[in-house]
Amino acid sequence: MAAKPDLVVIGAIAGAHGVQGEAKVRAFGDPAMLASYGPFLDETGEVVFTPRRARHSGGETVIVVFEEDTTREALLAMKGTLLYVPRAALPEPDEDEFYYSDLVGLAVEDAGGAPLGQVKAVQNFGAGDLLEITGPDGVWYLPFTKEAVPHLDLKAGKLVANPPEAEAAEEAGDGDA
Repeated sequence: MAAKPDLVVIGAIAGAHGVQGEAKVRAFGDPAMLASYGPFLDETGEVVFTPRRARHSGGETVIVVFEEDTTREALLAMKGTLLYVPRAALPEPDEDEFYYSDLVGLAVEDAGGAPLGQVKAVQNFGAGDLLEITGPDGVWYLPFTKEAVPHLDLKAGKLVANPPEAEAAEEAGDGDA
């Protein structure tokens, strides 16, 4: 059995557009490039759709026509389906850039090097990117900002976290006299 390719989520089905089988796809990157990376895959690497044409419709939405026959009803039923492409199909990021998928699995440490957990996922619930971290105290979220993540080292496989709660405790004196 062949190894599953390294996959990156690049979008999600957002619904149907019109009645001719066109799909609205929310791009998780450059909308103009969404359809240029080849077939859209599922999380197992199987082809879901092959884009034939795409046009940017403003914001994060792209209207896509697929090679495969599909219906409005089928697309509506697939709303929220994540679309993947092989990592190798994407351009290499610049030196100080990375894909969010590169963050998953990184060790999380505090400024003193004490382990805090591991990055499970990158989430965005509408108010900015958050790192979902699993640690000894369960799951917690860290804003993905320069203040909260002052150091990121992909080669070493870790990041330094400065959680806002820790900052607030320091400013309050943490109850020490």
